[in-house]
Amino acid sequence: MSLIEEITVENLDHLGIVAGLIDEIRIVEVINQKLGVDNREKIATGQVIKALILNGLGMVSRPLYLFSQFFEDKAIEKLLGTGINSEYLNDDKIS
Repeated sequence: MSLIEEITVENLDHLGIVAGLIDEIRIVEVINQKLGVDNREKIATGQVIKALILNGLGMVSRPLYLFSQFFEDKAIEKLLGTGINSEYLNDDKIS
């Protein structure tokens, strides 16, 4: 019987620092307070704005319809919050 666990490595790079600063100045909360949160949505507008900032500082030049692919190899729950999936960040949500 083996006790070896499967380990998954996810990338943070410099985005962990940026996400921490965004959390510290409470950008997500301010945006959600001003615009409101619809409980039917899987991801709030403030979290989408945070993802846009992280994507912009990720030094990639991809079209917005490939936005969710940017987060596929990232530790998205550490960057954006528990329960967030890269599939929630699609071009319909951010346009």
